[in-house]
Amino acid sequence: MVGKEDIMKNRELVKRISPYFYKYKWILLLDLFCAGLTTASEMILPLILRYITNTGMTNMAALSMGVILRLGVLFAIIKVIDITAGYYMTSIGHIMGARIETDMRSDVYNHLQTLSDSFYNETKIGQIMSRITNDLFDITEFAHHCPEEYFIGGLKILISFLILANINLTLTILIYMMIPIMIFFASHYNKKMRQAQKYQRMHIGDLNSAIEDSLLGIRVVKSFANENYEIEKFEGENYKFLDIKKLYYRSMAGFTTVTKIFDGIMYFVVILGGGGFMLTGRIQPGDLIVYVMYVTSMLATVKRIVEFTEQFQKGMTGIERFTEIMDTESEIKEKEDATILETIRGDIDFNHVDFRYGKDEDLILKDFDIHIKEGENVALVGPSGSGKTTVCALIPRFYDVEKGSVCVDGHDVRDLDLHSLRDHIGIVQQDVYLFSGTIEENIRYGKSEASHEDVVRAAKLAGALEFIELLPDGLQTYVGERGVKLSGGQKQRISIARVFLKNPPILILDEATSALDNQSEIVIQNSLEELSKGRTTLTIAHRLTTIQSADRILVMTENGIIEEGSHKELMKKRGEYFKLYTKNGRNIESIGA
Repeated sequence: MVGKEDIMKNRELVKRISPYFYKYKWILLLDLFCAGLTTASEMILPLILRYITNTGMTNMAALSMGVILRLGVLFAIIKVIDITAGYYMTSIGHIMGARIETDMRSDVYNHLQTLSDSFYNETKIGQIMSRITNDLFDITEFAHHCPEEYFIGGLKILISFLILANINLTLTILIYMMIPIMIFFASHYNKKMRQAQKYQRMHIGDLNSAIEDSLLGIRVVKSFANENYEIEKFEGENYKFLDIKKLYYRSMAGFTTVTKIFDGIMYFVVILGGGGFMLTGRIQPGDLIVYVMYVTSMLATVKRIVEFTEQFQKGMTGIERFTEIMDTESEIKEKEDATILETIRGDIDFNHVDFRYGKDEDLILKDFDIHIKEGENVALVGPSGSGKTTVCALIPRFYDVEKGSVCVDGHDVRDLDLHSLRDHIGIVQQDVYLFSGTIEENIRYGKSEASHEDVVRAAKLAGALEFIELLPDGLQTYVGERGVKLSGGQKQRISIARVFLKNPPILILDEATSALDNQSEIVIQNSLEELSKGRTTLTIAHRLTTIQSADRILVMTENGIIEEGSHKELMKKRGEYFKLYTKNGRNIESIGA
């Protein structure tokens, strides 16, 4: 269960969301003005009935048809004002809430774009999705109804007090003494509701993640006949969510019960006190009717706030979760005076770099020091965990080094504008990600302003145009979610076309062919060799036959770089590279060792 220390105070949350309200302050003020009109309209009817009742009982002659007609016209005018103001509150008020939700969603999405890879390594996507959809959706209702409901409630309580105190101060004080007592007892359940609501939102994110993980891996589930296992796992999470909702609704029931108890007490006071005062002549019959109507109106307001309490708690929880993600700082911080590089040659230096992924984890790179010349083709080989992918991730500054520096063209990447740095780096990965859309849209992702002819040229250079032209819709073929309608080789060629279109001076190939069949690998390898020409290229490869043409091969282990040289040079040494190359039982003589 979420502890009290994890629950932000309402005042702090309101302070955080207030700038979003300020942007639409005139709409909000007009909305509250209309809320005041509807409230005033509602409060006038009891006074009209009081006047008619008291006048009829004390001086029937003064109650003419003309007076009644004038009162009827007055009521009709007030009702028109009430209906008009109500229309504005319902339409424009809700639109204001939707605008605030939209602004907040834009801000949180923009902020997510700035967060480092470490954040995404440790955070479930389902949790993030829940925060930018469900949580912010509740803020729409909250943004409109919260100021409106509490303004109307406060106005009704104040106006009712002034009118009722003018009729009988003693009875009014007795009734109004109940309100702070009721709030005191109800606040206990309010806190429990808030805690349960936040825990509920946290768990729905976990539930979304579990569903997403299972459905995206549905083929693996079916291939291992693990449907029942997944169902049991889901049922466990599903019923855990039910238990959280039970806790919430028990708290809600306690809150409602408290208000109903005081509801009965107030009516009891009105019946006994009002009846007693009427017997002594201190209250007229019409005044007692007004008392009952105003108390009923006030209690209806309290009940309305109770009904709104669930939405209020959802809204506050949504704001709290919004602020939590907005307060998450990226480990990758860009300097205010960061250098913008219009062009990059591709000269790369690792200067005595130490790096680890977490504070409590072992160093992945220790005193790592290499120089890669402009236009050089360098391959990184070695066992998993030796730091090959880490080296490539540090160049576009997906992570920051613990010690030392990574430099591009003599500039520490920490001093460079991130966009200008990454705009000059192209990455082809083993796990290709295609966005839901057409083939052309996915290739154009490399350069959004590219012409159709540029896209076709990039597809041709990547060896993708041949299979694209065989598809019924060609470049306009829909690839499906994550490119599910295409084969692994086809997706890889599209990702290569994307980089061809981008035309970066620095190229990183992260095991780009390791997941492909032999035929696809040959086609892709030819495309990659074409792509590498004239660029500084870093290649991570497990299939060592794909890197024989590299200018330099770095053999990495957990102890750093233990060998380097060309393929021929390393084979002659018969060291670690020789072992890696021949470990599959190759005939040494056939490879020209």
